[in-house]
Formats: sequence, structure tokens, C-alpha cells
Amino acid sequence: MTDITVKVIGAGLAGCEAAWQLATAGIKVELYEMKPQKYTPAHHYSGFAELVCSNSLKASRIESAAGLLKAEMEKLGSLTVPCAKLNAVDAGGALAVDREKFSDAVTEKIRNNPLITVLNKEINEIPDGAAIIATGPLTSDKLAQNISSRFGSSLSFFDAAAPIVTFDSLDSKLVFFASRYDRGDADYINCPMNKEEYLSFYNELITAESAELKEFDKENFRVYEGCMPIEVLAGRGEDTMRFGPLKPVGLTDPRTGKRPYAVVQLRKENCAGSMYNLVGFQTNLKFGEQKRVFSMITGLQNAEFVRYGVMHRNTFLNSPKLLDYTFALRENPMLCFAGQMTGVEGYMESAASGIIAGKNLARRLSGKNNLKLPIDTMTGALCAYISDPFNSENFQPMGANMGILPDIGLRIKDKKIKYGAYAQRAMASLENELKRLEDEDNC
Repeated sequence: MTDITVKVIGAGLAGCEAAWQLATAGIKVELYEMKPQKYTPAHHYSGFAELVCSNSLKASRIESAAGLLKAEMEKLGSLTVPCAKLNAVDAGGALAVDREKFSDAVTEKIRNNPLITVLNKEINEIPDGAAIIATGPLTSDKLAQNISSRFGSSLSFFDAAAPIVTFDSLDSKLVFFASRYDRGDADYINCPMNKEEYLSFYNELITAESAELKEFDKENFRVYEGCMPIEVLAGRGEDTMRFGPLKPVGLTDPRTGKRPYAVVQLRKENCAGSMYNLVGFQTNLKFGEQKRVFSMITGLQNAEFVRYGVMHRNTFLNSPKLLDYTFALRENPMLCFAGQMTGVEGYMESAASGIIAGKNLARRLSGKNNLKLPIDTMTGALCAYISDPFNSENFQPMGANMGILPDIGLRIKDKKIKYGAYAQRAMASLENELKRLEDEDNC
């Protein structure tokens, strides 16, 4: 065990994974978290690894990009994936969690680890010595300014969260339970709309009043495509929502026996099923407008909103200019970044970056070679994406997707079979690399 203590800044998904990997390797950690002394505009719970935008960690099946990523993370010794599985709620083919129980499980693991010391303190400057900065897309202003002034390459975009309603306030006669294409156990609540209902909703949505942005935010307003406010999406055309979150394909309204014109889906928010979130309804509308417009959705006429949607600014680095494939600063490998501030987009992507940053910093401190995951693994492909200088001119956040993996060289029409082959290749490559590294360490 080395005598060095690593500072990890931020106890979100990435920070917790990084701290866990370091401690697992026998490295002492000081984990700094400013909650509950100070909260960002989007955070409300005192626990670690708080989920903000959604409670879904996306698809579970390994033939999907999200499922493959989680499978790789478990193989790498993830903290958050097992905690998520133990606190899952029904969500069809997706892994969704009870937010508070998931956070509590991660928090308990971290606090009970004898090598991790938790310090509730805001950090305003990049620390000296070995450190991992994982303060997320809502990094506090002073630290963000310090990072920007030092590296001169921080960017920003806007992210938004969806509203949550109570189950008991829904009109059970107008909605129905089903998963698209009958996948899962009918875990989603579906709110069907005919054409007239959809157009009335659409017209009110595109004319609804949005919340006022601060002057700085107005000047820097740039929405991320993967988490777009529903009103912005609707403004792109009358049918845009019907090819996005309101798509009716794979669903049949039992009242009519036909496919609806449009469908709003609600996903379970907690294990008890007492709360549901509106899938794809991230928004920046004023709270009163959210109540008025979203209550037009079939079955939500008397909906009780326990949380309205919010919108906030996210900050991320131009990582291809700064970071290597281990999320370490090229000019100083003892200083690493992890999480969405590096340009990986998504809960599990952020957690995966924490695993890689923590595991490799521990290896460097122990005098070992870095773990460099093959690019045909999902995690390795994300590492390559955020560190490829080619991407530095127009760098944008990237989530797990099959498109970032190298072509498998086989002509397979069936996507499930094709992506299954990608997954099989990835897991085999990961297994081989871990075995090679183990043999190297034992020499």
C-alpha cells in the first residue's frame, strides 16, 4: 500500500467509482463532497451518486450499447452497477432504479470503506498532488473558473430534467400499461392521443412560456441533442415528437385495438410505484405552464406534479486537447478528470470514466502500467473518443452507442444478432486484456 492519499473531488457516480477503485487497490482516498452544505440547482438529496435527469440507466440487454457498457463495468469491478441492480424498479428492458435507495446503497458502501475518508467541503481550486476531479456538469462556479483559467478550454451546454407525477392522480380508465413491442412486463404507463388531441397539445406546447435564463446563460445557450427540452423538440416541426419520445410504434391502445396517433410514456420513479416520470419530457417551461400544458396529456388531466422539470447549464472540457485515454491530464498524469465534465454523456458513461480514472491512477501510483482497454469494447471506445485529438475542433459529448465501435466485418441484417456479435467480441477482448494485465502484474 502506498502512503500517498488521493483527493477525489465530487461524490457523484464518477467520483464514487473512482474512489472505490482507488480504495480497492489499497490507496487511501479523501473524497470531497460539498453536499449537504451546498447544493447545485439540480441536486436535492444529501446522498452520493444522486440521479438528476432520469432514474433510468438505459437498456439491460447486452446486445445494446448501454447493456454492453454495464456488463463491461461489472467485469471491471463497478460499485454502481451492482447497487443499481439491487435497487431496480420495473422498466421493461431497461435498468431503472429507486433514486433514493440507489443513492443510499452507494453512500453506505463508500462511507463504510476504511480507506475512504469523506469530507463535506466545497473545493474551489484544483488541488495539488494526486487527484481526480469529478464534480460533474454542474461544477461550482469558482472551481469551474479555476479550471477554465488554467486550461482555457471549457465549454458549456444546457441540460434539462423531466417532471414527476403521482400514480394515484392518473386516470386509470384512459391510460394503459405496456412496454413497446411487449418487451418486459408492461412496465410503462402509456397515455394515448388521437390526432386532434395531439395537435391541441402540440399547439399549446410550442406557444407556452419558458423560464427566464440568466444573462450569462442566454449568451451561451446551446442545447445538447441527447437531452433536449420537449418544447425545443416540438418547435422543430409538428411531427417531430411523434418520431421521438411520443412515437406510437409497437403499442396498441386496448380501448380501440389500434395504434394511437401519439403516445406519452411514463416510467416508474420508485420501487413502490407511487411516482412516475414523463419519459423524454425534459423541459424549461415555467412551472405553471408545465401544469397547464402537460395536464392536456391523456390521463394526466388531474395529475399531481411532485416535481416540475428544470433546466441548467452543463460544463465540460475540450478533453481531446487535454486528456489521455485514462482520463489523466497529458501534462500531469497525477491529475485526472472523470464524469460528464470530460464529455462522456450519461449516468453509466460517467461512472465508467470514474472506474478507468481511478483504476489507472492507482496503477500509476503503484508503479504499474496503465490499463488500456481495446477500442472494440464500449468503455475503450469512449476512452478513445474523449482523447482523440481529431475530435478537438468540434468536440461534443458522446454516450455509449454501437456507432463508436469498429466495424465487425460481418454482414448481418438482424440488428440483435449483429449487436450480439459486437458484444461477444467486446467481452472477449476485455477478458483477454484483463488476463494479460494480470499476468504482467504477476511477473
